[in-house]
Amino acid sequence: MNLDIADTMVRMAMDSIRNAYVLYDGIIAGACALASDGTLYSGCTIDHPVAELSMPAELVAMSRAISDGKREFDALAIVADIAGFYAPNEETFQFLSQFAIEEFILADLDGNVKILQFEEIVPYKQRRRS
Repeated sequence: MNLDIADTMVRMAMDSIRNAYVLYDGIIAGACALASDGTLYSGCTIDHPVAELSMPAELVAMSRAISDGKREFDALAIVADIAGFYAPNEETFQFLSQFAIEEFILADLDGNVKILQFEEIVPYKQRRRS
C-alpha cells in the first residue's frame, strides 16, 4: 500500500465523520473505498430508528462506488470514534467479502493506523470510545 494513498484515504474517512447521522448512541464512523482505477469514495454512518435500515460508513462508501459502476477495489479505510480500531460487523464482512478487497486501513481518532489484510481484521471488536 502506497503510504500517501493510505494517508489520503484516512483523511477522507475522518472528514466524512462530521457528516455522520447517528441516533441512539451509535458508532460514529467514516470510511473511504479505493476502487481499482484509483477513484476514492467516502461514506459515513447513517443510523435509522429501525436498526436493520442503518448503514455503517464502510457500506455507504462501497455503495457510492458500486452505484458509480465500480466492482473492483484495492483498499478500504475505516475510522471510528471508539476505543482502539473499528472492524466491520459480521453482516458487513459478508457484503465486503464478495469484492476481494486486498487491504484494510484501520485508524483511530488519535492518528494511529494499521494496514491489514481482510482475514487479519476479524479479531478487532467494536468498542465505544471512553
